[in-house]
Amino acid sequence: MRNRTVAITELPPSPEQEQSARMRRYALTMGIRVLCIFACLFVRGWWLIVPALGAIFLPYVAVVLANAVSRSGGRTVERPGAIVPRDDA
Repeated sequence: MRNRTVAITELPPSPEQEQSARMRRYALTMGIRVLCIFACLFVRGWWLIVPALGAIFLPYVAVVLANAVSRSGGRTVERPGAIVPRDDA
């Protein structure tokens, strides 16, 4: 019985790549929050609720997204086991 060959595309991202992606998501979300805060200065009436809610709840969303670890990188990597002797008899 032969083991299945693992392709390099099935490997999970490196810790550095994963951390970089999480930092970009956090920065993007906090950038949107800053835009919501600036929008609160210019929007009047009932529409003020939309950017205000964004400015209030986006920090929570940013932290949750930054702490979420991606599991979509592939299956677990199979480590080679012990050497099995081959019977050629």
